[in-house]
Amino acid sequence: MSRFASVVTLLLLALWSNGCMHRRVTIRSDPPGALVLVDGEEIGTTPVGFDYTYYGTRNITLIKDGYQTRTFPLELSTPWYQVFPLDFVSDNFAGRKINDWRDATYALEPEVLVPTEQLRDRANSFRSDALRPSIAPGYGTLP
Repeated sequence: MSRFASVVTLLLLALWSNGCMHRRVTIRSDPPGALVLVDGEEIGTTPVGFDYTYYGTRNITLIKDGYQTRTFPLELSTPWYQVFPLDFVSDNFAGRKINDWRDATYALEPEVLVPTEQLRDRANSFRSDALRPSIAPGYGTLP
């Protein structure tokens, strides 16, 4: 009877426990107000947060007028209590809510505007390079 009581007690505790994981990342930028895309999906302007389920690397793209558009990898590493088989216990039997909240801050660089004349010179240089015939190595030289 004691074995049966133990099993019933464990089942009741499993049903009654309120273990729960909450995973969230807050993205900030300097200066604030940049549009944020996570893996290509728009989520809002900085500072902005999003919930996630799985650990791994996300691509964070920041877009703001007057600043260079940049994409940064964000590594969301797995904490020790979320490694198999401990994750089952921490997700279901912790007895309290576990928060895994993270912050990521990125500095934006001002956009560099190239003067029109310099841009035109670069285009002409590319054009002349493209029009010049090239010879593959080992096939001789031009006459």
